Amino acid sequence: MLVLAIDTATPAITAGVVELTADAALTRAVRVTEDARQHAELLMPGVLAACEEAGVKLAELGAVVTGVGPGPFTGLRVGMVTAAALGDALGVPVHGVGTLDAIAADTAGGEPLVVVTDARRREVYWAAYDAAGTRVDGPHVEAPARLVEKLPGLGVSVAAGPSATATGLPVRSTAGPSPAGLVAVAAAALRAGTAPAPLEPLYLRRPDAVPPGRAKTVSAL
Repeated sequence: MLVLAIDTATPAITAGVVELTADAALTRAVRVTEDARQHAELLMPGVLAACEEAGVKLAELGAVVTGVGPGPFTGLRVGMVTAAALGDALGVPVHGVGTLDAIAADTAGGEPLVVVTDARRREVYWAAYDAAGTRVDGPHVEAPARLVEKLPGLGVSVAAGPSATATGLPVRSTAGPSPAGLVAVAAAALRAGTAPAPLEPLYLRRPDAVPPGRAKTVSAL
């Protein structure tokens, strides 16, 4: 099965094609562009470039996997809306996976770890994983200093993710999720042909934009 994997929950705009077999996953092509403000403009060109490099037409894809965050509102929804639109147009399932889970899958090395990404507003998103790569806490959003206070209780020994250095722990990787990591999280469901759950974004907090309040009444003089 050929799987398109995308993620826009971090400044890294990620797209790639992964060939998933019964016992392996082979990355056929990857396109990653770092630009926190150009998700909408750069994602589809990245998707098309990855497909071209892999020698795959969109119509040949068997599934789409997209990161569902946590991530900032605007960037995250670009990837999810694109994934949903492609799935609908191609008639293939779209599986949503945690972005932090995908980074953990990329970094799995037999050590308990914490995955940390930038949440802006001087905060980070984070989740903790055991030595087998299973999430045991999170995802959460809070100030880096607050996370550091919690580290002894989490029992983690290393960190990964774009904001991993904020923990003071040994850093295994500062990369965002790879197509292989995204597909790894969904691999069991993809191989079993399990119908995906509805896509649900992990914002963890309200967006900056809010509906306008009720207009104030102006009294006549």
